Amino acid sequence: MKITEIKTFVVDAGWRPWVFVKIETDEGVTGYGECSDGKNPWGVVGVVNDLKPLLVGQDPRAFEMRFWDMIRGTRQSPGGIAAKGIAGVELALLDIKARALGISVVELFGGPLREEVRLYWSHCGTTRTAHCRHVQCEPLRNLSDVGALGREVVEKGYTALKTNIIFPGDAPFAYFPGFASGPGTTDQAITPQLLDHIVSIIATFREAVGPHIDINLDLNFNFKPEACRRIARALEPYNLLWLEIDMYDPQSIRDIKDSTSTPICTGENLIYMREFIPYFELRAADVFMVDVPWNGFSQAKKIGDLAETYQLNVAPHNYYSHLATFMSASLCGVLPNVRIMEADIDDVPWRDDVTTHAPEVVNGHMKIPTGPGWGTELREEELLRHPWGDKKSMW
Repeated sequence: MKITEIKTFVVDAGWRPWVFVKIETDEGVTGYGECSDGKNPWGVVGVVNDLKPLLVGQDPRAFEMRFWDMIRGTRQSPGGIAAKGIAGVELALLDIKARALGISVVELFGGPLREEVRLYWSHCGTTRTAHCRHVQCEPLRNLSDVGALGREVVEKGYTALKTNIIFPGDAPFAYFPGFASGPGTTDQAITPQLLDHIVSIIATFREAVGPHIDINLDLNFNFKPEACRRIARALEPYNLLWLEIDMYDPQSIRDIKDSTSTPICTGENLIYMREFIPYFELRAADVFMVDVPWNGFSQAKKIGDLAETYQLNVAPHNYYSHLATFMSASLCGVLPNVRIMEADIDDVPWRDDVTTHAPEVVNGHMKIPTGPGWGTELREEELLRHPWGDKKSMW
């Protein structure tokens, strides 16, 4: 079997793009991968295009060899969009190999350790403040609306949610200086007023969902460690499942963890085992995010297995299309140390149209995929109906 063609699709997902890779072979077996990047989609596509000379004419089933060929081909630009482009290709290669064998990727990696995985409703409230026009929902106007959303989470069978720093109102928005631009957006400090507002949002969710539903708050890259410590301590009465923080200094994360009883999660921005090891060795967090569309499946599996040797749980970062959800659920199917899995419930109306199958979710748990490859395929005609074009991603 030989690779004959590699194609990419950049699809409009409202406020961010989905990036897909398609690999064709001379035996008629096709594979799909996702490597979505909300800020640099064309950079990722450029990487995939640059990798084609290393891949066309090669056997797609030898995915480890193809991975190392791509690593050596991008060795002077490690990580970042290069890693994401590599991941999109590797994921499509795995889809091909499993489909050629007539099995799922889960079976390819040893068979399932679980039949389902618990989900949390991610960006709960965030989407309904920042992106209502895309998901065709009523915006959150006040704390009463936040409480109603919390009750909706419970009514729909979910046992966990994750939110960001949201500001309901007549012009609702989400607080994301870590992804902003321009003067005054780089300080990563917190004011007493902002701290009080964060507490009010989490307190409202906690009152709405009761004591037994898990709540996560994602701070992203918005704050320095000092601010994170203050937030973590202020939220201790609300019994979070975790406070999520993106930061490239493992000792800083460890210092935050040591300052509070609030559990800490980090890692979605890290690539490959080499970047995770310093965090694992410090036991810098309680739970570690691992991102399949950014690391690739085999590398994400290795990261998860390495986390197990340090007695740590992982949770897939999954802010993408249904294809990525199937890939992330497949990872959960083959790891022994999964805490929970991310899933966006509010999304653009055409999300279900772009894949042949949607996730099977019952009582807030997704069934582990069992179909060939990832268990779903892309509908290319639907991808072409929603081109990203020159739109700019935003929060």
